[in-house]
Amino acid sequence: MTLGRRCLLTASLGAALTACASLASPGKPGATAPTRDESSPRFVGLVGPKAQHAPPFLGVPGTNFYCLRSLLDNQTGEVEHQLYVSDSYFGAERDWNAARDGAGKALRFVPISREEITCDGRCSYVEEFAATLPESELRASPNGLTVTFLARSGNEKLIVVSGEQIAAQLAARAARPPAAPAASALAEPLWPTRSAAHQSGDP
Repeated sequence: MTLGRRCLLTASLGAALTACASLASPGKPGATAPTRDESSPRFVGLVGPKAQHAPPFLGVPGTNFYCLRSLLDNQTGEVEHQLYVSDSYFGAERDWNAARDGAGKALRFVPISREEITCDGRCSYVEEFAATLPESELRASPNGLTVTFLARSGNEKLIVVSGEQIAAQLAARAARPPAAPAASALAEPLWPTRSAAHQSGDP
């Protein structure tokens, strides 16, 4: 991947995360249409409404949520759908590192960030991560799907994505289909991993 393309992807990712984090407090999942980001002429970002996977951390809005997000490349026709999760917690670092679908099949896990909030008294952390969801699996799951995330600490987190969330994401994607794919598809994923998005030295 060229430096210029990676910079564009990183900028698109940041915009998508900002949109995801700034959505209003979640109600029924799928009740709001995905947010569309077309600030780049090449990439279209679609960020679905967020829903809580756990109570807001210390009562702070915009924490402990998940959402669907998609990035469409207008130049190559490539599309990537992800289930994005933000997890804040007390205790030892969980270090989320794997994901599987409802049938137990491994999904591509995408580490995004892992930050210490504070260690005054007891430590707390926030982790951002995602699992790539094949479009074929989304289309085959009109009643919803489940994804289980696993951590090196032994923790597991089950995320339930509703049929309404999936339908809204696919409808938004169909409203602006990408251009026909180029002759040679790009080998690298559209969304950068932690090492690309955060030059913080995290493992």
